[in-house]
Amino acid sequence: MSFVPVPANSDFSFHNLPYGVFSTADNPRRRIGVAIGDQILDLSVILSLFQGPVMSKNQDVFKQPTLNAFMALGFDAWKETRATLKTLLSADESALRDDVSLRSRAFVHQSAATMHLPAEIGDYTDFYSSRDHATNVGTMFRGKENALMPNWLRLPVGYHGRASSVIVSGTPLRRPSGQMRPDQTKPPVFGPSKQLDIELEMAFFVGGGNTLGEPIPIEKAHEHIFGMVLMNDWSARDIQAWEYVPLGPFLGKNFGTTISPWVVPMEALLPFAVPNALQDPEPLPYLQHKDPYTFDINLFVSLKGQGMAESAVICKSNFKHMYWTMKQQLAHHAVNGCNLRPGDLLASGTISGPDPESFGSMLELSWRGSKSIDLGGGETRAFLLDGDEVTITGHCEGEGYRVGFGSCTGTILPARQH
Repeated sequence: MSFVPVPANSDFSFHNLPYGVFSTADNPRRRIGVAIGDQILDLSVILSLFQGPVMSKNQDVFKQPTLNAFMALGFDAWKETRATLKTLLSADESALRDDVSLRSRAFVHQSAATMHLPAEIGDYTDFYSSRDHATNVGTMFRGKENALMPNWLRLPVGYHGRASSVIVSGTPLRRPSGQMRPDQTKPPVFGPSKQLDIELEMAFFVGGGNTLGEPIPIEKAHEHIFGMVLMNDWSARDIQAWEYVPLGPFLGKNFGTTISPWVVPMEALLPFAVPNALQDPEPLPYLQHKDPYTFDINLFVSLKGQGMAESAVICKSNFKHMYWTMKQQLAHHAVNGCNLRPGDLLASGTISGPDPESFGSMLELSWRGSKSIDLGGGETRAFLLDGDEVTITGHCEGEGYRVGFGSCTGTILPARQH
């Protein structure tokens, strides 16, 4: 237990201790903090208290405006730092608890903080690792018999996204415009997307990287996975449908991707590991691992329109529905020698489960616009309208505590006039 009071339903329990980057009105410098309850512990204030064999020589990483330098220190540094934080914040440890002056400088109420992107994201990769989602979308566009492409059960399919348009929760997003071909008998038209969608995803940050030309064996993959965030990978389905052959998503995806600001370390999630999905056919040896690396994370998507008094939950899903694990994604990404770097972001792809309420996109929930999504009070949607606010939340449920991610929120602004 901690000396910092934490309500039982708080995402930021003593068992969590996620990392983020924040600033305050009286101190606009961006700095690294750890969330506990409704507080943020400013690590730049207490950096001298990190006295372990690794961090005593690397305290300056907590003076940085992003987590990249800390991520780059690697697995042993992360473990040591977390152990130090748990000691410092425990009810039995006096160093921080009893130093009134230090506590007054080190703790900031979350309501007084502005959150920023936790890392400088050099590269962003989006996978397509939910079998239910891939089957649903494939069925819509190719029919049930050809729902999964021949490679899907053999490797974690992915593509390179746009890192520059990854934004932090709370940042409004403008409706994109582009080419579409709504009538296949006529030439394409240009205009605002009419099929703007959400994608319920999670993503992980790469910690220690690898040298160009050197793969990361799957047995070592966990040492390169720093922690996880929530993600909404917004999608313009009508733009995407016209442009994606033959090279895949482009303008239908790269206009914006929202992530939650708090990075939950993998060590906090390990108690919630569950058996991996049964994979048949068996993957090639470089993708095989027996240890559980799928996680029981409850996920929710809510939507609030401009005229709605309160939001409506449109999706209840779980990260445990993923077919390919993060270890497999990372090992596959690097097997050709691709060099991953600290701060790179690798996303799960849309997380859908077997039941309609667990479908992680409006494309699936409305089955390509053929039916309405009921929001209550006479409000319905097939795709997003201007002014819609979408919020993703997620947490693991422990015995009397949660390990949660906070929220991942964005509001749709009208398209620019061309």
